[in-house]
Amino acid sequence: MIKLRSKRFCRSSSKLSGGSGSSNDSGGISGEIKWELRPGGMLVQKRECKENSDEIITIKVSTVSYWHDVSIQATSTFGELKNLLSLLTKLEPQEQRLLFKGKEREDGEHLHMIGVKHNDKILMLEDPAMKERKLLGSTRTRIIASPYHTITAN
Repeated sequence: MIKLRSKRFCRSSSKLSGGSGSSNDSGGISGEIKWELRPGGMLVQKRECKENSDEIITIKVSTVSYWHDVSIQATSTFGELKNLLSLLTKLEPQEQRLLFKGKEREDGEHLHMIGVKHNDKILMLEDPAMKERKLLGSTRTRIIASPYHTITAN
């Protein structure tokens, strides 16, 4: 974490302190800004809110015919969510496509960075290319596995 000193953009400190003459009592404004480095490499001011890294959120995941309520950490990635959903839906993570706010999300994207909050909805679809491969693979195994019928003369 990087700490930088902030500058006040006011003409006089007496306006902030209510005219009492003390510059330390400025309505709870501290002299330092806390900075954090986001996963994308952006340096931003750290938020002072009730969210913390151990917060567990509940997400409603919709498949074609089912709803799943999934509890996961807010700082998890979509790839970790896919791994968790693979236990519920019996679809492998590479067979899943997760859509949030109308866009397909990559495995490396973090939930909190995209804006996923408590009780948000995510749509899970089966990847059509994987679905087609499964169908082609199952027809090939049926052709290969089918026994030849012997012709007998009675």
